[in-house]
Amino acid sequence: MTTVAAAGDRLKNMPLPPAPFLSSVMQIEPQWIDYNGHLNMAYYNVMMDRAIDEMWLQLGIGPAYMKERHSSTFTAECHVRYIREIHLGDPVQISVYLLGHDEKRLHTFEELRHATEGWLSATSENMTLHMDMNARKVAPFPPDIRARIQAVVDSHAAVPRPEGVGRKVAMPSG
Repeated sequence: MTTVAAAGDRLKNMPLPPAPFLSSVMQIEPQWIDYNGHLNMAYYNVMMDRAIDEMWLQLGIGPAYMKERHSSTFTAECHVRYIREIHLGDPVQISVYLLGHDEKRLHTFEELRHATEGWLSATSENMTLHMDMNARKVAPFPPDIRARIQAVVDSHAAVPRPEGVGRKVAMPSG
């Protein structure tokens, strides 16, 4: 069996992730705390990227995909909103919504929440590109991956869209 065929078989037997996908619970690392005594803005992105990596495994586009099919994803655009401070010792968990896709892109929205108290700390909305790593160019997803992505998008469409999707950076009017 070819590597691609084996990967496709693994994907068919893997259950779909929940809607929304929930990351593992993460802990704030001490070196991430800035001089203001809270989580530095860069590390919100680190944690949300870790959550995306966990979800990509469920989509079949993680490190094995890169190795076997020479394809990966790159973030093309990101909009982060910082809503409430997170501090050292706060456990966090990230919900990932797969909002949409086309043959070469994924649209995701992440909510970083306090893992035990449930309050929202930050959100991140992202556009991700599928890459042919041999050519280092944007390329279509293979049919088996596209089918799995569609199944997850359909599942996520059944839950309410999170507040903040589609927001833009602008000065308040008025």
